[in-house]
Amino acid sequence: MSNSHLAALQSRHADIQTKIDKEERRPAPNMTLLSQLKKQKLKLKESLAGV
Repeated sequence: MSNSHLAALQSRHADIQTKIDKEERRPAPNMTLLSQLKKQKLKLKESLAGV
């Protein structure tokens, strides 16, 4: 896997974490959205671990 691809995955992982943090700080977080974001983050983490 190229460095640029790895950097893109890491960047996307960080972006998703930012969205999760923002959603969790809301007075009434959307649990469905949080679940989807966490699943996306986990898939990216697995992709990064497979590098």
